[in-house]
Parts: sequence; C-alpha cells; structure tokens
Amino acid sequence: MSVDETAAQGSPSARDRHEVPPGSLKARLAEEMPAALKAGQRVRLSALRMLSAAVTNREVEVGHPLTDEEFVDVATREVKRRNEAIEAFAAAGREDRAATEREEREALEAYLPAPLSEGEVDALVEEAIASTGADGPAGFGKVMSYVMGRARGRVDGKAVRAKVRSRLEPGGG
Repeated sequence: MSVDETAAQGSPSARDRHEVPPGSLKARLAEEMPAALKAGQRVRLSALRMLSAAVTNREVEVGHPLTDEEFVDVATREVKRRNEAIEAFAAAGREDRAATEREEREALEAYLPAPLSEGEVDALVEEAIASTGADGPAGFGKVMSYVMGRARGRVDGKAVRAKVRSRLEPGGG
C-alpha cells in the first residue's frame, strides 16, 4: 500500500505527522531550533529538542498532527517537569542543575499563553460558582472543571484548587 493510499484511508503516515501548518506553534518550534543552534544556545536547543520529541510522541499516540491547543498541553506538561526537577535539584543542593532546568523552563514557557492574573482567576472562580450553582464542597469538581476548561494552560491547578476550596468551604468567600 502506498503512502497516498494510507493517507486516503484516514491513517496518518509519518509524512502527514511531520507536515507543519504555517503560523502554528509547531512551525515556530521548527524555526527556533536551527536559530538556537546557530546562536550556540545549547541549553535552549536541548529544551526545544525535548519539546519537539514530546510533541512527536504525542502525535504518534493520538494518531494525528497536534493542534496548537494540544501543543500547549504538551508544552505545559514539559514546563511542569522542569519545575519538579528544579525543586528536586535545589533540595539536593545541585544549584548548577537547577539553573539549567530554569533556563530550559524559560525556553519552554515561550510556547505557553500568558498566565492569568490573580484577579482574573478570582473572577473566573466566581463565574464558575455562579454558572454551576455550586454552594458547598459537593460542587468542587464542577467548579474546577469549569475553571480549568476555560483557563487551560494559563493557570496553575494547585492555585485554582486552593481558591475554589476556600470559596466553597463553609464560612469561605
């Protein structure tokens, strides 16, 4: 079976997976890797290569090229990994490795949307509570789902969890 026949049947080929729509985050990543190489930015290049590999792995898992939203999910996951590594290296007294991880995190954060401010998160939590009709701890899951669905990749889930919990607990808000 030829590549064209495989594509016609809806099964993505390796070539389809690597097609990059112009203007997408994946296209930007493809442009920035050679630029980092030419500029001699070894840590940044390493982070971008790891992100590219993670994106490719995810495309293989889902069976289609990633949308920008899916790309942001992958980048968010990679930033979380860097944050965990920074904490672990700092706790172990390996400040050199923690600094490298911070530099990698900085390179990856360029692919994330701007984070929401405290006020925006508070307003979103209030909107979620009003929209879902939650009036106590039983509505926690509905409110979290509402907020995280609208703020995907732009807010830390732990911070939202704390705000929602304090707002929904008796005596809160």
